Amino acid sequence: MARGPKKHLKRLNAPRHWMLSKLGGTWAPRPSTGPHKLRECIPLIILLRNRLKYGLTRRECMKIVKERKIQIDGKVRTDLNFPAGFMDVVTIEQTDEFFRLLYDVKGRFVLHRITEENAKFKLCRVKRASKGKPSAMGRNPLLHKQAGAVPYLVTHDGRTIRYPDPNIKVNDTIKVNLETGKIEAYTKFAIGNVAMVTAGHNLGRVGVIVHRDRHPGSFDIIHLQDRRGNNFATRIANVFVIGEGQTEWVSLPKGKGVRLTIAEEKQRRVEKGQMIL
Repeated sequence: MARGPKKHLKRLNAPRHWMLSKLGGTWAPRPSTGPHKLRECIPLIILLRNRLKYGLTRRECMKIVKERKIQIDGKVRTDLNFPAGFMDVVTIEQTDEFFRLLYDVKGRFVLHRITEENAKFKLCRVKRASKGKPSAMGRNPLLHKQAGAVPYLVTHDGRTIRYPDPNIKVNDTIKVNLETGKIEAYTKFAIGNVAMVTAGHNLGRVGVIVHRDRHPGSFDIIHLQDRRGNNFATRIANVFVIGEGQTEWVSLPKGKGVRLTIAEEKQRRVEKGQMIL
């Protein structure tokens, strides 16, 4: 009988996009509880040891974080297993480096290098927009009962923001200032806006929303079209709007979210000299 939360994670059960070798040991770092789900995040130690190669071992990475050199979304994190997720900004002041966590077209996390100006904000998807209970959230003494309730919204990274713009609804995207935590701008979940797929078979692809199939009682299906004119579809919960119109608010990694076919990838390798026919 299980007693309490699990504290271990075996390497073969770790998410595929961490790209851990099967023969590298029995165990994998289990992410701490935090703003992102276990299978939708990547622990800080994997970023430092496996991606950036700033440490060869866990002990070396431990010394880096304990010296308070790593910031995620503007806050120093000293937990090696802290879960970093989609759209998080990783800052290393000592090396003057700034990264944003995005997906490539193969569904893997990419540390996309950005400028200091772009590191001051992040995009968040609205998961819930509601009003709190007056007794729980505090109330205006001039208003009573539900009229005095505080409106709030919850984002994909666990933020709760009070008194948002009443036009912001579920599935919309907000631009959050990481220094103040305030909403700088927002964009609607609407046809014609550019979006990235954050889950499912099309993970990492970027396209413009062209149609929405409504299925009451089930999952709405969103149809998108990428820059090359390829159409694909996914559930509405997997679509993250990243800009207004066809203009992205954040820079994209190599490939710009366009997935190539196997034949096109092979031809590109041949042209670069990485493959000989």
